[in-house]
Amino acid sequence: MARELISSGGKWEEILGYSRAVVDGDWVFLAGTGGFEPGTGAVADSVLDQTEQCLINAATALEQAGSSLEDTVRIIVYLVDMDDFERVAPIFGRTFKNTKPANTTVASPALIDPRLKVEIEITAKKRS
Repeated sequence: MARELISSGGKWEEILGYSRAVVDGDWVFLAGTGGFEPGTGAVADSVLDQTEQCLINAATALEQAGSSLEDTVRIIVYLVDMDDFERVAPIFGRTFKNTKPANTTVASPALIDPRLKVEIEITAKKRS
């Protein structure tokens, strides 16, 4: 099976030489995904709104790759402020209620854009 590269068309993909997602065999590897609004690049102030947008953006990329949030086996959450953990945890709990992927949540002193408060990275199985 050929390796497939998924692009969102974002400026950083070309600058950094990476793909939004890579499909390799039965696996989909989703790069760190922030809460940017597609098309405008706007970012909400609220960590809750950013988290919801991260998941929308992730779902879109996974769908392009032939997968979905329901196919997620691992998620890594990067929070600029670990005090936000208890506020965003229920969003992940609701989203992954039935699939219960492995989860690692870490504090990151900064993300690629200073407006970002959260970023997620996902590994998922490709639907057969």
